[in-house]
Order: sequence, then structure tokens, then C-alpha cells
Amino acid sequence: QVQLVESGGGLVQAGGSLRLSCAASGRTFSSYAMAWFRQAPGKEREFVAAINWSGGSTYYADSVRGRFTISRDNAKNTVYLQMNSLKPEDTAVYYCAARAYRTPVSGAREYDYWGQGTQVTVSS
Repeated sequence: QVQLVESGGGLVQAGGSLRLSCAASGRTFSSYAMAWFRQAPGKEREFVAAINWSGGSTYYADSVRGRFTISRDNAKNTVYLQMNSLKPEDTAVYYCAARAYRTPVSGAREYDYWGQGTQVTVSS
């Protein structure tokens, strides 16, 4: 079992930055691919970014590429999402997810564990 706890959400003006963190329990964190998803009111959950087990490969949705950066620290069992140049359309609940494989994918159904989510609100 893996438990995920997100933090770092909040209210920020357009153009600002936030860094989300996701702390994972368990001794096998480095075996998991990790990802961030988000869900805005009335919309489906969508893929944001993912990272493989070592941190050597990262993947991004087109909507955030160049603005967001995903990273991980396996010694701290933590994955991060640095969000820069935020836009009002980035407003959503952001979820951390873990997949019991080393390679990440973009489909939410492929992830085995989920955090409770953290709210990000970007004002215009």
C-alpha cells in the first residue's frame, strides 16, 4: 500500500508560481512511476505531468509544457510539481498518483494510488 499526501496548493494571481509536493509512504517509492492530474469543476480529470521511477524521464500535457516541471526526490519519498506562469485555466484540484510500474503513462486508470487532492486557484 502507498499513501499519498499533497500540499502546496493555494490562491495565486495569473503569472505567479506555486510548487506542489506529494509525500508518499512506503519503502518502495522508487519503484513507482508518479504523475500529477487535475480536475476542474464540471470537467473530467486530466493528465498534467508524469515522471519515471528514477526521475530521468518526464512527460507533460501540451497545455502545461514549458510552464510546469515535475521532479522527484526518492530519498525523501516526494514528488514535486513546480508551476510557473500560471493561468486562470490552471485552476483545479490537483491530484498526485502512483503507478506500480517504473514507466509512467497518461491514463488515469493506469494509476493504483491517489492522494486526496490540493486546490489551486489562479485569479485573473
